[in-house]
Order: sequence, then structure tokens, then C-alpha cells
Amino acid sequence: MVDADGQIDYWRRGADEDWEVAARLVKDGKSRHGLFSAHLALEKTLKALVCRRTRDIPPRIHNLVRLGELAGLEPDDRQADLLADMNQFNIEGRYPEFRGAAPDAQEAADYLARSQEVLTWLTQQF
Repeated sequence: MVDADGQIDYWRRGADEDWEVAARLVKDGKSRHGLFSAHLALEKTLKALVCRRTRDIPPRIHNLVRLGELAGLEPDDRQADLLADMNQFNIEGRYPEFRGAAPDAQEAADYLARSQEVLTWLTQQF
């Protein structure tokens, strides 16, 4: 039997830690790693929501849009766009052959601000 509440707590604590790292790295000009950590924070929050809904361990996937679907969420267009946009930073962080140009400081700050808005919305879903 899955300890769903323990799983939810695990994913939420991890998301909080990853968000702190993301903010620090973007502030320090390390946008690629910072946005990878921001993706992780979104992913882990979504996995906590999937676990809350299913009462089971979330799947081992990284696609934020798919995780939102599994969690039963209905993001607005802006939120859905951010989730889709952030998927690129997961892929770049794991598979260097897909690496594009790193976002400049302003682009990274914009992604981080938009991610914060979505994280706030996701947290309100608990």
C-alpha cells in the first residue's frame, strides 16, 4: 500500500528546495541550470498533485503538460503555455544534443517569474 500522504510531502519538499536553487542560479547568471531547477520544482509539485488525485505513486515522466493532465488540472492558456515552454529546459538539462542557446538574463528572469505564477496556482490546488 502506498503512503500517499508521505509521497505528497516528499514531492512538495523537493519542489521547495528546487525552487530555492532555481531562483539563486538565475540570479547568479546561470540560466540554463536555474531553469532546469525551475522545471524540477514544477514537475515535483505536479507529481504531488497527481499523487493527491490518484493516491498512488506518480509516473516517472517529466512532461509538465502530461503531469497536469494526470492531476486533473485545467490551466488557463497562459499557464498551459508556460508548462509547455518549460519542458525545453528539462530536455536540455538531460540531453545535451538538444541544447540550444541559453536564455539571456532577462529571458531567464521572465521564465522564472512566469513559473512562480504557475507554482502559486499549483499550490492553491492542494
